[in-house]
Amino acid sequence: MSQTTITDLRFFSAESPLSQPIADATHQIPAIKFIVARVTTEGGVVGEGYLLAFHFNPSAICGALADVRRLALGHSVDDTRGFDRLCDQEFEYFGDVGLLRWARGLVNLALWDAKAKHAGKSVRSLIGTMRDRVPVYGSGGWLSYSNDELRAEVTGYVRRGFTAVKLKVGAREGLARDMERIALVRAAVGPEVRIMIDANQGLDLAGARALSAKAKAFGIDWFEEPLPHTDFAGYAELKSQTGIKLAMGEREYDLVALRELAARKAIDLWQPDLLRLGGVEGWLDSAALARQHGVPVLPHYYKEYDAALCCTIPDVYGVESFDWVDGVIDHPLRIENGYAYPSDAPGWGFAFKDDALREL
Repeated sequence: MSQTTITDLRFFSAESPLSQPIADATHQIPAIKFIVARVTTEGGVVGEGYLLAFHFNPSAICGALADVRRLALGHSVDDTRGFDRLCDQEFEYFGDVGLLRWARGLVNLALWDAKAKHAGKSVRSLIGTMRDRVPVYGSGGWLSYSNDELRAEVTGYVRRGFTAVKLKVGAREGLARDMERIALVRAAVGPEVRIMIDANQGLDLAGARALSAKAKAFGIDWFEEPLPHTDFAGYAELKSQTGIKLAMGEREYDLVALRELAARKAIDLWQPDLLRLGGVEGWLDSAALARQHGVPVLPHYYKEYDAALCCTIPDVYGVESFDWVDGVIDHPLRIENGYAYPSDAPGWGFAFKDDALREL
């Protein structure tokens, strides 16, 4: 048995110290929760990965994790591509996307953490680093926020050195409320800070067109998920009619949407979700395809991983930042003056605190 062979794999749940009810245009979210994977190798190295679970489908997630655990035990952490292929083959009958892809991606991240630790390198060094920092923006702006809460969040980001912030749109009260919130944020952060908006697929084409037209006056940098992610024609029409930069990709488990939107010249920024794409290899493959089409990468959510991965590719637009996981890990990502600086420590450079975890 090799020193890199997986001898144990356990799963845990954790909850952010910042947990609170939040809402976007399509979901009411009661709490901010994570699932953590820990692999242990024959050589005694421990690798970790995490996914953002919220409250969705806990029983189904546990079932998917059990299926992936069976495949991971006895596998080498050095063979991450082989682990992905094994999962694809095993899960083909019921479909290798959805929860099974999330579970595979979670374990893939833990394998990469352990693989890099065995090599005595950071993940980005193991892949091949091109830079030591990437631009970062402050995300949030939830529709459940009061005006005062929204103002406090965005001004807090600016005080911490962020040069870009994002807020949610698609309010139930309609266009007038969205514009009120956009105007509030612009007044709060001033003219030099970039503002982005995110509809979480909550608008139709007419609504997205109307909002885009009015939002231009406030210098909106880009518009995320204005429409359902499968409405390729709608994205193309919105882009051609408004000229506003469009970003999407976080809902995708494969590269179909990226190819379709790029062919229609209907996407300006690609937002790969590391877990939905199955882990590091899927993320890097998507970045390579985006590069072929001249589309910069702007990943979704996982700053602790995305900052490191973005240091390995040439065409990065930025990384999304939430503070949610910072209180339950030992070394939060360093962010200064609008940039994120990934750790040079072996692996991903952070680990979850034992007292924050509950074994599943």
